[in-house]
Amino acid sequence: MTIRALVLALLFAAPVHAQTDPSTAALNAAQMLEDASVALTEADSARDRVRALTETIQAYEAGLTAMREGLRRAATREAQLTVELRTREKDIAQLLGVLQTIETTSPPVLMLHPSGPLGSARAGMMLSEVTPGLNARAQALAHDLQEVQTLRQLQQSAAETLTEGLTGVQTARTQLSTAIADRTDLPSRFVEDPVRTAILISSTETLEGFASGLSEISEGEIAETSADISDRKGEIALPVQGVVLNRAGETDAAGVKRPGVVLGTRPRAIVTAPTAATIRYRGPLLDLGNLVILEPQPGLLFVFSGLQEVYGNTGQVIPEGTPVGLMPGETPEIGAILSTSGDGTGTDRSETLYIEVRQDNSPVDPESWFRTSKDG
Repeated sequence: MTIRALVLALLFAAPVHAQTDPSTAALNAAQMLEDASVALTEADSARDRVRALTETIQAYEAGLTAMREGLRRAATREAQLTVELRTREKDIAQLLGVLQTIETTSPPVLMLHPSGPLGSARAGMMLSEVTPGLNARAQALAHDLQEVQTLRQLQQSAAETLTEGLTGVQTARTQLSTAIADRTDLPSRFVEDPVRTAILISSTETLEGFASGLSEISEGEIAETSADISDRKGEIALPVQGVVLNRAGETDAAGVKRPGVVLGTRPRAIVTAPTAATIRYRGPLLDLGNLVILEPQPGLLFVFSGLQEVYGNTGQVIPEGTPVGLMPGETPEIGAILSTSGDGTGTDRSETLYIEVRQDNSPVDPESWFRTSKDG
C-alpha cells in the first residue's frame, strides 16, 4: 500500500474497537439500562417482589443518570474535537500535500540530486527521518476523526435507548405500587387510630409539636423495641439519589433557615428507608407536603418531606431499603434529557426532599447520621 493510500485509509476507516472515555461511559450506561430491563422481567417471579422492583427502579435510575452524564461528556468532547479539527484544516491540507508529493515523485527522479550520490543519500536519510513524523500526525488525525464519528453515532442512537429506559422505569414504578398494596408480610408495632391522628394534625402548628405527640395516634400501646443503629452513625446512606442543596441551618431559596438538609432530586425518584425502621406517620402535614416519619430506634426519628406518593402503613416495621415514596414531578421528554445532558449544571434535579433528624425530641444535624456529599 502506498504512503498516501495508507494515510487515507487511516483517516476514513472506522475500527470497531476504537472507543473514547465519554463513549465508553455512555455504552456502559446503556448496558446498565439493558440489565435493568432484564431485572424487570425477572421481578414477577421474585420471592420478594417489592424488593426486586425497588432494586430494578434504582438500577434504572442509576443507568439513566449515567447515560445523561455519558451523553453530556460525549457532546462536550465532540464539540472540542470539531473545533480542534477546524483549526488544523491548513495543517491537514499541508500533510496530505506532502504525502501526495512523496508518492507521485518517481524513484529515478528521487535518485538524481544536484549534489550527486552523496546528496541523494542525504535526501534519503532526511526523508526517512520525516516519514515517521508524518505517519504519527496521520495516525493522530485518524484517531480524532474516528472519535468524532463514534461520538456522533452514539448520540444518534441514544434516543432509542433512553426511550426504552424511561418506559421501563415507569412500568416498574407502577408495578411497585401494586406490589406494595398487595403486601401482607410486614409486622406491626401498633395500629394507627385515624381519629386520634386527625385530632393531632388539626391541633399541630409545628413539626416539633406533631413529633412529640406521635404516641397519641395509636390504638393501644406501642410495642417496645430494642433496635439500635448507633454503630452506623454518620455512615447511613441517603434515602434517594440526589445532591445537597442546603445544609442544616443554611438559608433556603425561600429565605427560611431549617434544621434539616435539602436534597435536589430528579422527578419521580424513589425514596427508600435507609435503615430498618417503624413507620410512625405517613401523609400530608402542615406546609411540608406528603412526608414519612421513620423511627429506626427509640427516641430517634427520620423525617422525609416533599414526597408525592407515600408507601406503607403507619405502625409497620419495614426492612432497610423498603420504598417509602416517590418524588413529585413529570418524567422529562427525550429531547429535554438530551439537552440537559449537554450542560451538566444539574438543573434536571428539579425536585427537593427535606430531611430532618430528631433525637430525644430535638432536631440534630442530619449529617451527624447520614453520609452526604455535594457531588450527590
